[in-house]
Amino acid sequence: MLAAIGRDDYVVALEVRATSMTTEQLSAWLAARLRAAQPLALLIGGPDGLSEACRARADKVGPCRPHPAARAGARPARRADLPAMSLLAGHPYHRA
Repeated sequence: MLAAIGRDDYVVALEVRATSMTTEQLSAWLAARLRAAQPLALLIGGPDGLSEACRARADKVGPCRPHPAARAGARPARRADLPAMSLLAGHPYHRA
């Protein structure tokens, strides 16, 4: 995985045991990432997590769980797939 990451990529290590974010927190974080206009690389860990080298390269460690955000890493996402992206577009969050 590390060989596929660009030198200037913002790297997020996704692991099951990482601290979760609320949808609102994820939306704010995504807004900041979009403003930065920096390539984003997601490292998705398995049941045993990621290697120490992957964690060391990561700019952020986030949760990976059965959630729309995890699905987005597995395929190209449409903005409507992510509640956090809906918030960025000005739509209300249905669980608020």
